[in-house]
Amino acid sequence: MQWYKRIIKSETTRSTLCWLAANYVRFIHTTGRWRTQGGDLPAHYLTEGKPFIVAFWHQRLLMMPYTWISVAGNRPFNMLISSHRDGEIISRTVGYFGTKTIAGSTGKGKGGAAALRQIIKALKAGEVVGMTPDGPRGPRMRASDGIVQAARMANVPIFPLTYSASNRKVLRSWDRFVLPLPFSRGVFHWGDPIYVDRKLADAGIEAKRVELENALTELTQQTDISLGLDAIPPANPDELPKQKRSAIAAGETGK
Repeated sequence: MQWYKRIIKSETTRSTLCWLAANYVRFIHTTGRWRTQGGDLPAHYLTEGKPFIVAFWHQRLLMMPYTWISVAGNRPFNMLISSHRDGEIISRTVGYFGTKTIAGSTGKGKGGAAALRQIIKALKAGEVVGMTPDGPRGPRMRASDGIVQAARMANVPIFPLTYSASNRKVLRSWDRFVLPLPFSRGVFHWGDPIYVDRKLADAGIEAKRVELENALTELTQQTDISLGLDAIPPANPDELPKQKRSAIAAGETGK
């Protein structure tokens, strides 16, 4: 990947990559036959002016602008994107579709508190925020609790969301990034909302984290299988940090 890092240091190259990526997304959507499943409830929330958080795995980022547009039209959508250079490319790409970006992550690292404040501000303003609970660096399909904390603080539900396409390329990246191919049958699939009580204690936060992880993985895998595709598994215990391997061994995290 050294060649990639050298290339994206160029501003001109980054701009070109973002333009190409946005047009590829448009091409995939135009040539495919896409349908939306489970979109009635989020559409109702939007009609009523009720904000919520959208959760999707990092591997399903590419078509998210159209997944959102399929139920929301031109309503505002904010996406939490990491502030490193790869994140800048994603941010500028989705910006072609009117998606706004909140830079950072909900982790405890640098910028986490500032990003959380922006998320809460957007939700309080009645807007929707999309987040990848396994991003920006994984482990794949293993949720952090930051998204649950944000939902608790803003007193909003979390809607699991995914998409799948009958023709695709699964990249050999940490997240097994899904690249849809032209002329596919595709599904934008919304799951049932997960409600987070504002008074939830820390033990309850972990339970909700597991609930979200399980729900989002099941939704994503079932959507793939419905199109005749192999389900992509979450990172196995050997790929996880030691503390998370211990949680799985103790039965605290879903498979």
